[in-house]
Amino acid sequence: MAELIPLPRTPRDPEPLWREALGDLLRRIRHARGERLADTAARAGVSPQYLSEVERGLKEPSSEMIAAIAGALDLTLVELTATIAGELRATASVSAGARGAFVLAA
Repeated sequence: MAELIPLPRTPRDPEPLWREALGDLLRRIRHARGERLADTAARAGVSPQYLSEVERGLKEPSSEMIAAIAGALDLTLVELTATIAGELRATASVSAGARGAFVLAA
């Protein structure tokens, strides 16, 4: 019977979770606009604590919450998701050469 033999892997950082990438981008946009957490949270209809947890990647916000926060920052969901996807693609292309491979041994 054949077995999978792992080839040596180059260590790499784990891929970020979607909620981490989202939170990081939201925080950077809010800071770039010079806004306080409380002001953005009030416009989004969420508590400052909740927005803080989203920005730190600790909460997995619903699509409705993401839309509310994006709207509070004058962003569309398309702009937000396209930016995150672009950033993740850029990160993935840098680390793509570090992926491990497996061979099938008979």
